[in-house]
Amino acid sequence: MLNRMKPVYVINGFLESGKTSFIKEILEDHEFTEGKKVLVICCEEGVEEYEEEVLADGNAVLVTVESPEELTTDFLKQLQRQHRQKLTIFEYNGMWKIEKLLEVLPKNWPVVQTFTMIDASTFEMYLSNMRSIMMELVKLSDVVIFNRCTKDTKKGSLRRAVKAANRQVQIIYESIDGSDEDDDEDDLPFDLTADTIEIEDDDYGLWYLDAMDHPEKYDGKTVRFTAMVYRGDKLPQGYFVPGRFAMTCCAEDVTFVGFLCKSQFADKLRQKEFIKLTATVKTETRREYQGPGPVLTAVKIEKAEKPEEELVYFT
Repeated sequence: MLNRMKPVYVINGFLESGKTSFIKEILEDHEFTEGKKVLVICCEEGVEEYEEEVLADGNAVLVTVESPEELTTDFLKQLQRQHRQKLTIFEYNGMWKIEKLLEVLPKNWPVVQTFTMIDASTFEMYLSNMRSIMMELVKLSDVVIFNRCTKDTKKGSLRRAVKAANRQVQIIYESIDGSDEDDDEDDLPFDLTADTIEIEDDDYGLWYLDAMDHPEKYDGKTVRFTAMVYRGDKLPQGYFVPGRFAMTCCAEDVTFVGFLCKSQFADKLRQKEFIKLTATVKTETRREYQGPGPVLTAVKIEKAEKPEEELVYFT
């Protein structure tokens, strides 16, 4: 049965985001393809093309699809019978719903990995004008590759925007010449060396992402911030969750993000009231985090006014 499986790699992204170049690199990597026959299904026509010699050298055949309606299970099975490929690479159209593709894949075509290619130089423009579509691409990705990075690229901002939609995604940065670049874990707007780290209202989203991605940075530190109280039946006795509502993709996609916090006064707090919390941080492996995460212990709880901007953002 395993021999009949036809692995699928999905390379997603908007037009001119570098998808074709990336797939050509895959085809040129004979250690990756192992000489197996590859079917490349291209769902849009960009400036860069697949040269015949690249396809021949990669033992690949190219099929072009012009509309999502063409992608049916029967059509893909027909391609399988015709080309007998061992693996399939989709150059997917970033404007098409990827869920549509996942629905029509034959049962023996498992998706091994999904990549989203993003031009770092135009990311903010797309985020401003097509935020929900951009974030939908990211949500179902295993790897996001920001290409065309320069020394002026604000990698921290890019990372936070992507991690807001997909905490588990791997992020890679590439310079204009295609070489890998280091991630700047950088430009946080609060002082990690302070006796008490003060988190301003507008910076809560940035702090939340950083603390969840790197809880060890805050282990043993003291923080102070304004938060809304959440108390749920499934929380352990003596715990509550201080947090804020955050917008990830669009105004319709709002979620509550917070931290597990221990306090002897947890049962006296009112649901959804705003507090100013001073707390110490300890990294613990918890079921609520499905792994290690920052667990707070309240040092001081004060009443607080609702922030002017109720929603928080991750950029």
